[in-house]
Amino acid sequence: MKLDSLQKLYVQELKDLYSAENQLLEALPKLEAAASHAELKKAFHDHLTETKTHVGRLEKIFKKLDFEPGGHKCAAMAGLIEEGSELLKSDIEPKVLDAALIAAAQRVEHYEIAGYGTARAFAEQLGDHDAADSLQLTLNEEGHANQLLTRLAERSVNFLATTAKGE
Repeated sequence: MKLDSLQKLYVQELKDLYSAENQLLEALPKLEAAASHAELKKAFHDHLTETKTHVGRLEKIFKKLDFEPGGHKCAAMAGLIEEGSELLKSDIEPKVLDAALIAAAQRVEHYEIAGYGTARAFAEQLGDHDAADSLQLTLNEEGHANQLLTRLAERSVNFLATTAKGE
């Protein structure tokens, strides 16, 4: 599709988000399994449920736009997930791994926040206020997930990582 209008750019952004969310659906269970900190495991589990909701919202937007959501792979999310996967293959102390998993997950959250903010702005500009509201709801949830990860890191996980064997 030639990107010769804001409408087409908007659809492309939505396709990118859809691909990113679907890739995340596959990655989150692996992060949950790798985490040793109970609250971090729960955060990954809860975000998996939330991510399924995000995919559903995007599918509703695509249906209203009369576009198919597939046909695009988000290379940025693939790269972020690959970086996270490298951690899982490393010889890394579990407490340090938890801190690293949070860092990797926050990179993902920041990418999603940027994407959803952009898509919401495009929807508003194009007069699709229902989609803008839906995208804003997801944007809020992604922001909340990022804040939760920050709190976990600052209040517990990073401290525990400093007590790992290598310190």
